[in-house]
Amino acid sequence: MIGASVVAVFLTIGIDRTDENARGAYGFRPLLIPAILLIWPLVLWRWWQIETRAAGWAGRYHPIRKGHQIAAVLLAVGIVPALWLGLSQRLIWPAETPLCN
Repeated sequence: MIGASVVAVFLTIGIDRTDENARGAYGFRPLLIPAILLIWPLVLWRWWQIETRAAGWAGRYHPIRKGHQIAAVLLAVGIVPALWLGLSQRLIWPAETPLCN
């Protein structure tokens, strides 16, 4: 019930106040309903942070950018061993297995 009330209030009032790019864009808001129902405490916390200016503009996105940087480095480093491992594995069929006609 709390999540449903947060969805109703946030999608009608809060989203316009927290994200200037969402102003007037009503087509995508129904897509946010399931996510807000699940993470409503985080939505309320972020809304409060933005409204009270507790986090500066750049500070709001710093943890997200740092996470993306770590993920990019891990993907860049991990792709070579993953490709090597995938290409080094050879599927050998047993000789006694009949082939499909």
